[in-house]
Amino acid sequence: MERTVGAREVKLIEIGSSKGILLPEVLLRQYGWSDSIILEEAEDGVFLRRKEPSKLSWKDTYRAMAAADENWSEWDAAVADGLD
Repeated sequence: MERTVGAREVKLIEIGSSKGILLPEVLLRQYGWSDSIILEEAEDGVFLRRKEPSKLSWKDTYRAMAAADENWSEWDAAVADGLD
């Protein structure tokens, strides 16, 4: 059985033909929620979690690595040892 960290009652509010909840600001800050979250359905209820940032494309990854200005001298030494 999973441990419940905290529970609170929130009211469902009408939003068009759907219903929603207002999330307290303290939870938004605590979990890093901003524009969207992931809602996972389970047998015993639902789980809300932060949406992980999408992975960088190869082009964006290259740009991030180039901007990092990392020291690759150890890599160069390993390559010089003949390790492939």
